[in-house]
Amino acid sequence: MEWLNAENVIAVFSLIVGVIAPVAIFWYERRVPRRRRIGHRVQMDAPIGSAQVDAEDESRLGVFDQIAGLPDATLVLIRIENDGSAAILAADYTSPRAHGLTVEFAGRTVRGVALTERNIDDLTDHFGTDSGYTSEDNLVRLPKVPINSGEFYKILVMLTGGPADSRIDVRGGIANGSVEPNQSTTLDERPTRFHRMAKGLTTVLTLFVLVLASMILLRGNEDPGPPMGCEKGTIKVTGSTAFEPVAEELAEKYMRDCPGSKVDVDTRGSTAGIQALDAEGRASDGGSPAVISMSDGPKPRGFGDLRENSVAVSAFALVVHQGVSGVDDLTLDQVRRIYRGDIRNWQPLGGPNLPIVLISRDAGSGTREVFQRRVLGRNEPANSSRDCRTRDDPGAAVIRCELDSTPQVLDTVARTPGAIGYSELRSGSRPEGTKVLRLDGHTPTVGEEADPSGGGSGGSGEAYPFRETEYAYTYGRPPANSLVSSFLNYMSRGSGQDVMRTHGHVPCAAPDGVALCAGSDPPGT
Repeated sequence: MEWLNAENVIAVFSLIVGVIAPVAIFWYERRVPRRRRIGHRVQMDAPIGSAQVDAEDESRLGVFDQIAGLPDATLVLIRIENDGSAAILAADYTSPRAHGLTVEFAGRTVRGVALTERNIDDLTDHFGTDSGYTSEDNLVRLPKVPINSGEFYKILVMLTGGPADSRIDVRGGIANGSVEPNQSTTLDERPTRFHRMAKGLTTVLTLFVLVLASMILLRGNEDPGPPMGCEKGTIKVTGSTAFEPVAEELAEKYMRDCPGSKVDVDTRGSTAGIQALDAEGRASDGGSPAVISMSDGPKPRGFGDLRENSVAVSAFALVVHQGVSGVDDLTLDQVRRIYRGDIRNWQPLGGPNLPIVLISRDAGSGTREVFQRRVLGRNEPANSSRDCRTRDDPGAAVIRCELDSTPQVLDTVARTPGAIGYSELRSGSRPEGTKVLRLDGHTPTVGEEADPSGGGSGGSGEAYPFRETEYAYTYGRPPANSLVSSFLNYMSRGSGQDVMRTHGHVPCAAPDGVALCAGSDPPGT
């Protein structure tokens, strides 16, 4: 029998354990007596001057008007909770007296007590005059409060006579249970706990996984064949010229890893790619054509049949001619004034006496859309030059020309004195004769240090503002076994992520890219 090998036997056994485990845990919960436990912890113990107390706690304490003249006063916040698996009734407290718990503050005197935060609706009903709730000297006696599993309450205590962080003891007894200190990762959240049975099952399943992984590694010298999900056929990747280097490298790697596939990269600008994809989709009689269109930022409105796939977060950059010495950093306000024509020479910005020349992308460019939305907050001025050297419009404030692709922009900036342009931040591919500018002191980058909100066009924010999500669009949802689906999956997983990082992008499917891409979701269409 071919299937009867070590890997399959372990896999089947793991499946059986996985089915039995929930049944066993359910039986355990139903048949094994549940444990009662009151947990307590000190959430604050500080001198009165440094304690952070909100207005509600201050009014409840009612003795803050006595702070003057008590230089050694301290505040202690204690959380009492049922962190066991069973409810605790008043009768479950073992104390023979009226109170259930006693809190002792070594070396300090209690000056006032207040109930603060709780999730028990009728808590105050249990703190009446006959409940055993008292405070004297260094003691606070707490009543026998019924607490369901997961419920809690807090007491805020004002003390004098001793320093903060002096010893605090909480004593009491619970029938078939205990009163013990606990810990938490945050002030008000319990750490996750597992039953011993759950821990044992987790350990066993982990061992099975390790054994399977070891067997796979030991067989690593065998020919792995093509990657899972490889498909044959031909597709076209179009759209963003800024993303072209990434698309070309991804296409080369996919075709090498998946024999029988052909990926043609034909970039023509984000908007032009979107329009071409939409046209091919409409002509395909309800099918999804073998076309992927890359776009710098979300697609324009009016293309409701296109389906977006978040691919990566890309940083863009302002670049200037190398001869613009003395200018390495611009504020957003300065950039906007340059593109309005208010600043026409580099000299007022600390640079040389050179007129500013604007090298821009054409109207169908996604990079231009990102620049206008994230940096300018408005459209660029009208085109005034066809050759980027002479002013065709005598009334224009500055020379401004439009080019068809990102490589053309970079090459033109490199050979035009006084020129400024913009492009996607390409690692290691910026031509000689150009330099990248900082914006409001921020170097072009995306990563964990960047704010997922993206900064926007309203100000510099706390992150580099000139960045955007790169999207891969398809016409409708392509079949799961199609080359389009396979290439999209290849792009966002494994080696595809490595390619994008090499070019300075953060993949949306990577852990550090999830929040960045979520903060740049496209608007509704």
